[in-house]
Amino acid sequence: MGSAEGMPAIELENRNLINVSSSVPRISSSFEEATSLVHDKGKLSVVRRKVFSSIKVVVLSTKINILMPFGPLAILVDKLFHSHGLVFLSSLLGILPLAERLGYTTEQLVCFTGPTVGSLLNATFGNATELIISIHALKSGLTRVVQQSLLGSILSNLLLVLGSAFFAGGLVFYHREQMFNNADIAIDFGLLLMAVMSLLFPAVLHSTHTEVINGKSELALSRFTSCIMLVAYASYIAFQLNGHQNAPVDNDEERGLSEENSADDAETPEISMWESIIWLSILTIWISILSDYLVNTIEGASEDLKIPVPFISVILLPTVGNATEHVGAIIFAVKDKLDISLGVAVGSSIQISMFVIPFCVVVGWIIGCPMDLNFQPFETASLFVVVVIVAFMLHNGTSNYFKGMMLILCYLIVGASYFVHIDPTSINDAG
Repeated sequence: MGSAEGMPAIELENRNLINVSSSVPRISSSFEEATSLVHDKGKLSVVRRKVFSSIKVVVLSTKINILMPFGPLAILVDKLFHSHGLVFLSSLLGILPLAERLGYTTEQLVCFTGPTVGSLLNATFGNATELIISIHALKSGLTRVVQQSLLGSILSNLLLVLGSAFFAGGLVFYHREQMFNNADIAIDFGLLLMAVMSLLFPAVLHSTHTEVINGKSELALSRFTSCIMLVAYASYIAFQLNGHQNAPVDNDEERGLSEENSADDAETPEISMWESIIWLSILTIWISILSDYLVNTIEGASEDLKIPVPFISVILLPTVGNATEHVGAIIFAVKDKLDISLGVAVGSSIQISMFVIPFCVVVGWIIGCPMDLNFQPFETASLFVVVVIVAFMLHNGTSNYFKGMMLILCYLIVGASYFVHIDPTSINDAG
């Protein structure tokens, strides 16, 4: 009886053990789910902190960002009031802080890429807006706006941007002349003179009426020359990136300055590489949107503000469009990194003259817009004189505040010239 009565108790205990052991996987599974949930929340919290930190560094760290609301204001004014003058001025003010931040994020990216690639990146992101605007203007048939704004961008880079960098760097390092590597100056200005030659021949052909077929020879020559220019620019990029090294520095003083600069290059970036790339994309898109409003209101703003269209196209638009290069070149010059400043200003001019301009001619060829390289004799002559002046300023590899002031004063003369200049195409249209 005793053994028979003990059997149910043993079976009950065995069942309880089985139930407990079967519930262990369920507890373990619930624990893993809870741990995974906490881990995901932790990841989300880290991502949220990184986003807020990145916004704080890029958007809220400078006082010039108080101008950012002018960007949305330009769109609002365009939708509600259709005032071209107000839209133009609002877009102008709204682009300035965005361009400054674009220069900052590019500088952060340079910390991960090095000076050679960094200069190329700076020039590329600085000219992305001009390229997008030019393609949009070509679709609208505004070839003269494209020509004048791109010409003005070259003039602004060579005189205003480079002059401001030399002037600011010269004031900070007043006790000595700043040095830069001038080994590639001959190559750079050889390309710029090649661009001047490419613009000069169609202008002379048109003005002297020596075309084989009136109106067609000039366009055919421009398209052929544009293809050659694109090949030359691609070769130049390959030459710069594929193992080309500048001549070694032998001077002890210059070597000491080089070591000092390399010590400065060891700065720690404030944002990561991927954050820099994301911000560069966002800022470039937003600048492109505002630049579109800027270009579309040029003629209306010219009437409202009583400013000639050539002055707006050649001086005002490029000054704002080159704000990225302007700020970046000054920042690098103040930090005694003149090689990067020079790469930004001169490299941007080369990129516009040897890539953006011929690329626009080819795009116009594809979409049926007859854009050519005839930039009119007055405009081509101004470009030639500026290239020669800047080449003389840079030939000895030194800079100071006086050279910078001279370049800025030359830009004021160019600006005054375009203020009293009448576009010959508008005269022909009126006739």
